[in-house]
Amino acid sequence: MQVKVHRFTQTGKMDVNQAKQEHLLALKVMRLTKPTLFTNTPVTCEDRDLPGDLFSQLMKEDPSTIKGAETLMLGEMLTLPQNFGNIFLGETFSSYISVHNDSTQVVKDILVKADLQTSSQRLNLSASNSTVAELKPECCIDDVIHHEVKEIGTHILVCAVSYTTQTGEKLYFRKFFKFQVLKPLDVKTKFYNAETDEVFLEAQIQNITTSPMFMEKVSLEPSMMYNVTELNSVSTGEEGISTFGKMSYLQPLDTRQYLYCLKPKPEFAEKAGVIKGVTVIGKLDIVWKTNLGERGRLQTSQLQRMAPGYGDVRLSLESIPDTVNLEEPFNITCKITNCSSERTMDLVLEMCNTGSIHWCGVSGKQLGKLSPSSSLYLTLRPLASVQGLQSISGLRLTDTFLKRTYEYDDIAQVCVVSSCLNRES
Repeated sequence: MQVKVHRFTQTGKMDVNQAKQEHLLALKVMRLTKPTLFTNTPVTCEDRDLPGDLFSQLMKEDPSTIKGAETLMLGEMLTLPQNFGNIFLGETFSSYISVHNDSTQVVKDILVKADLQTSSQRLNLSASNSTVAELKPECCIDDVIHHEVKEIGTHILVCAVSYTTQTGEKLYFRKFFKFQVLKPLDVKTKFYNAETDEVFLEAQIQNITTSPMFMEKVSLEPSMMYNVTELNSVSTGEEGISTFGKMSYLQPLDTRQYLYCLKPKPEFAEKAGVIKGVTVIGKLDIVWKTNLGERGRLQTSQLQRMAPGYGDVRLSLESIPDTVNLEEPFNITCKITNCSSERTMDLVLEMCNTGSIHWCGVSGKQLGKLSPSSSLYLTLRPLASVQGLQSISGLRLTDTFLKRTYEYDDIAQVCVVSSCLNRES
């Protein structure tokens, strides 16, 4: 249900012909919007106060209150907005245009055009650009226009009417209606680059309007190189429960965080040089509803991250146990990648013991030549001599061609427990 609620405020611009004479036709433009629920303000007092039960009786007789819940700010009646209201980015702007023949003459060849002028473009919103053959006295031409608002800032609705009088004179006039489009949401993003080429995106969305929103959908459309997993629900059996609860409402000025994990597609995962330089991640698609189900939608521009700098050689862990026994060797799998797109490397691996991590095997092992943008996998066996959360450190790679050494410390952490505790558990 849509109703006419408020006439536009006309700007000071007027066509020259309109200033010279009174026109036979009158133009009215109104915004269409939905009504709102009426809320009353309850006034109560104690029985021993002077008014007694007067206030209570008046609220019971008030037709806008709900029987049995008169003291609550609830109502079953609808009210029409008394002003133009706000138009927000992503909403659908609807307007009713009416051209009425105020004269006693029959007017011919009437053409009504409606254009929307924004800061960057001019759009034709008229449903039909054909002329009406004639318009009799006290008759009107009605049109309803719709437009999904995609820009913020000043918008001007330009309505132009041309017609021919009985004497054959061609007349023309325009009216301009200005309104502002506001931003409904404040969106901030943060990127976290994992060692496994995964990218975590945190999106902070704040409602900066004055009314609550129902968040119907907040999704991430990834770029062609990534697959995305939403981390905004908790799995319980076959179905997942949203971390925000069953009713996904966002109150005014409230902020909500959404988390996504992006993984490179298999065909790109092995191309180290390609993934290293990818900065475009994707774009957010946000859909919400306000008041009586009025829908709004926003899509962000392409989100870009700061590409991580891995240098010439990258060392990452493919597998490592969460918990290991004290003074017992365990296996870890490392992935060594030549991030250079042009130069072949001849690598030597050195393993340096630390205060808590000791390496089993021969240090100074020749790994051989590694072609540009290629990788190799290597299984190593460290052991921990200290309990607690320990960092895996002490790996060194040397490129014998350039005599350059790359150091890798704190590449992962592992929890070290006593073997006695493991046997008891």
